Amino acid sequence: MSQPRVTGVSQDEQGASALPRTSRQYWTEAAHTGALREVRLPQAGSGEALIETLHSGISRGTESVVHRGEVPENVAAIMQAPFQLGQLPFPVSHGYLNVGVVRQGSEELLGRTVFTLAGHREHVVVPEADCHVLPEDCPSERAVFAGVGEVALNALWEAPVLAGDRVAVVGGGLIGLTTALFASKLPLQRLQVVEIDAERREFIRELGLDAVAPEDAAADNDAVLHSSASSAGLATALQIAGDDAVIVEQSWYGTGEQHIALGADFHARRLRIVATQVGEIPGSRRMRRTRGQRLATALEMLDPRFDMLISGRSSLAELPGVMQDVATGAPWTRDQILHLIDYPLTENHAFG
Repeated sequence: MSQPRVTGVSQDEQGASALPRTSRQYWTEAAHTGALREVRLPQAGSGEALIETLHSGISRGTESVVHRGEVPENVAAIMQAPFQLGQLPFPVSHGYLNVGVVRQGSEELLGRTVFTLAGHREHVVVPEADCHVLPEDCPSERAVFAGVGEVALNALWEAPVLAGDRVAVVGGGLIGLTTALFASKLPLQRLQVVEIDAERREFIRELGLDAVAPEDAAADNDAVLHSSASSAGLATALQIAGDDAVIVEQSWYGTGEQHIALGADFHARRLRIVATQVGEIPGSRRMRRTRGQRLATALEMLDPRFDMLISGRSSLAELPGVMQDVATGAPWTRDQILHLIDYPLTENHAFG
C-alpha cells in the first residue's frame, strides 16, 4: 500500500485555485503574550513546498520557555526553531511539530501528508528536502511526535544506550516518555521510568513500561536519561546512576538556575553529566548521519503506543489562551503530555 494522498479532498481542491489568499500564524509577541496574525498566503519558490497544516503539537518545555521570555540571550541563535519566523526572544513564530498536506510543490510531493519542523501556522513553506512523507500506516496525529522522537534518539545516541544496559528515564513527561518508548525497542536488561506522580505512573504502566517512584528506583544504572527540568529530578538521576555511569541531560532550563549537590560522591563515583542538544548530531555519529536522516529514523520508530500520549486538543483559534495556560501551569494542563492543535483542513482529511 502506498502512502495515501489527501483523502476526502478532491484533486481540484488540492490545486492552487482552492487556496485562500490569507493564512493565520501564531506569534509570541512579548513575554506571556501570544496572538494570531492573519497574513498573505506564503508562496513556494523553486525547490520549496507549500504545506497546509493538519496538526501542530505543543512542546511544553521548550515553548513555555519561549512564551515566558526566558530564552538566554547568549543562546538565542542556537535555540531557534528550524523554520521559525522572527527572532528570539520575540516577536517570534516558534514551534517544531507540524504535519500537513503539500499544496504546492513537485509532482512527487503534491497531495502528500508530510511532517516538518515547522510551527503553529496554517500554511508553511519549507524546502522540499525537509518534507518527510509519512510512512505507511502512520496516522497524521501520530506523526506529530517525530520531532520529539528526534530529541529522544539524540539522547540514546549521546549516552550511548547499548544492548544489555540497565537504563532509567527520570521524568514521565513528553520527552521522557518518548525517550522511554524508543529505549524499549532495544534489548535492555532493565528499563525504568522514574516518576513522582502516582497517577502518571499508572498511565506509564498502561504503555507497557516499568514505572517507579524515585525511592523505589534501582541504583545501578549504566545510563540515566533526565528530562524533568527540575533540580530534584537531576538529583535523583545522580543518585541512581551506577559508578562510572552517564547522566544525559535532556531538559532545557532557559534562564532558570538549578542547584545540585556535586560535593558528595559525584567525583568519587566518576559520574558524567552529558548535555544533548538536538541542533547537532552526537559526535559519535555526526560524520555518518544528517539531521534529515535522524528525523526520518525517528518517524519510522513511532508505533501505536504514541497515540496514547495525545492528551488533549484545541483549535488554532484557541492557541493563544492555551499557550498561556501551558506556560503558567494552569491546573487543566498538568496532566497534559502532548496537546494537539487542529486546523481547518483536519475536518476534511482522513487517513487511509
